This record gives sequence, structure tokens and C-alpha cells, in this order.
Amino acid sequence: MSSGSFTSLSAYGWDDRLDAAFAPHREAGLVPGRVIAVDRGLADVATGDGVLRADVRSLSRPDAGPAGSDRSAMAPVTGDWAAVRPGEPPVVAELLPRRTAIVRASASGDSRGQVLAANVDTVAVVCPLTGGPDLARVERLLALAWDSGAVPVVVLTKADLVDDPERLRAEVASAAPGATVLAVSAADGTGVDAATAELAGTVVLVGPSGAGKSTLGNALLGEERLATGAVRAVDGKGRHTTVRRELLPLPGGGVLIDTPGLRGIGLFDAGRGVERTFADVEELAARCRFADCAHDTEPGCAVQEAIGAGDLPRRRLDSYRKLLRENDWIAARTDARLRAERAGRWKAITRAQRQAYRLKGRKER
Repeated sequence: MSSGSFTSLSAYGWDDRLDAAFAPHREAGLVPGRVIAVDRGLADVATGDGVLRADVRSLSRPDAGPAGSDRSAMAPVTGDWAAVRPGEPPVVAELLPRRTAIVRASASGDSRGQVLAANVDTVAVVCPLTGGPDLARVERLLALAWDSGAVPVVVLTKADLVDDPERLRAEVASAAPGATVLAVSAADGTGVDAATAELAGTVVLVGPSGAGKSTLGNALLGEERLATGAVRAVDGKGRHTTVRRELLPLPGGGVLIDTPGLRGIGLFDAGRGVERTFADVEELAARCRFADCAHDTEPGCAVQEAIGAGDLPRRRLDSYRKLLRENDWIAARTDARLRAERAGRWKAITRAQRQAYRLKGRKER
């Protein structure tokens, strides 16, 4: 790869570490690229020679690293680093292991995870201030973000449409320990500079429809690149103006991934993310008299004492329990599916062996 092409691809996050890791693929005649968007077996891939429309249907995946074994069999997603075989058409032959991956429970309701974006550095959890912040939604999205391995930043949009944005920001901050919380208005520019400074590297915007993700994205990009739509007055919901995940270079460095609005945000094997999101509850739980305290009626429960003293909202404990139950449920379903798949593979092997023995017996006769 020439120095000129390295400079071109560096706008998408290519660096010396990735260049060294790519060496074996380069020796095999492949070229590096980053997946910008994926659509029905084809992907737009940024390379040193421009954006290619590459076939991904015959992809051979390496271990997906922190994304886990269940996710490693999934198709490439926006943000993946790829090894592309040039030709007509170009083909994505391999994907580099993912550093981070944002994964939710599959929208189809099965026990598999759905990767939303890969190799993300910062997750912007975007929620509107209008109508009052939805703390339960913020906590759910934060669990998703923390579990990905990226750094979450809560961006509260439409600050110009509420009377006291700072009070609301402080309310959300109390439900987001360890995360930066910003109040922003893309309409009048409030907080946009602060958001630009906090959102570094590969940035993905996640949140519900109508939260103002695309409007925020345009403010970060410095131009109207992303389609935006109005929010319905009757219920405060917006249309999915973003219809696919797409990666765009930011003018000050780094890249932006805008995502369609998330209606369902099911957790998938996100125990670590839940722990980080509820670090305050976890810290209190460590002080309980009993290690297996259920934080209910047990004596010496530090969590219940904090609730009684007004230091911890009961709503927060209820939300913590709800997300833990949901995560345990999907984990149990995933384990059951993996056991069933393993049993199915052994049955197939046994059938093949029996058939081979029968054929061998016929030949011997």
C-alpha cells in the first residue's frame, strides 16, 4: 500500500497498528478497506483507491474477538475493517478481528445477537429533552454502549425547546455514573462544540427515532449530509429518516456512523454493561452484610439503606433488576440454542459415520 493510499484511508481510521496487522493479507494480494455500509450481500468499502462496491456473500470470518463466538458468524457490518480481493467484482475475503462491537438482541426475537456497528470508539447515546428525559431508555442504551467496549457519551438534544436544560441534564447524569452527559441544541449551536470535543475516533449515534440523531450528525459534519424529518406532534415520535448505517469522515478527524432509530433495544450478553451502567448500585451492594443479598428485606442491606436515606432512587434499583433479568433470560436462551446446535452437529456426524460403515460393509461383501 503506497503512502498516498495510506493517507487516504487514514481518514477512515487506518493507522500503523492496523497496517502491521494487515501484513499477511497484503502478502496474499489483498488490499485493506473499511466497510462504509452493507446492503443485501454487497458492501461499500473505502480503500486507498476509492470506494468499491464489493461482494460479501462468500466471506470467511476470523474470530470476532470481543464480539464473542455467537457474533463471529454474522455478516460484516458498518465499521468493520476488511481485506478486499480486487477484481470484477471486488470481493471481501476476510474481516480483521473487531476491537469493539455494539450488539443488541436480534430484532427477530431469536437467541442470536445483532451487531449494529464495529470498531467503535465512542457511542453517542442520543435522547431528546422534550417531554422529559426517559431515564430507563438512557440506562438501557448505556448498558449496550458500555458492553461494547467503547466509551459512552449521553447527548441530550433539543435543549432549546425546554425551560431548564441544565436541571434535566443533571437528572440524567445521576442515572449515568461514569459517563459524560451533555445538553445540546443543533438549532442554535448550544453544546455542539462540547459534543465535538467529546465525540472522538469512530463515533456511532444510537437512540430512538425522532431523537435528533441525524440533525446532530449534520452539526458534527458541518454540512447537511444526513436526511432529517419532523417529529409527530401527537406522540413525539419521528420517522426513520436514516434507513441504513453509514460511515462518514468527520471534518476534524474521526468518522461518524449514523444509525436508524431503535424501537427495540434488547440486551444480548451485556452483563458487564449492566454492571457499569449501575456502578452506584453495584458499589452499594458490595457493602451489604450478606454476599447473596437480594436487596429486599435482608438485614444490613446497604442498597435499601441508601433508598431509605434518599441517596438512591427506588426506580434505579427496579431498572437494575429488570435489565439483569432480561440479560439472564437471553443468556439462558443462547446457551440452550448452542447446546441444541452442538447436539445437532453430533447427530449429523453420527449419521454420516453410520452411512460410511454401511457403504464399507457393502463393498466388503
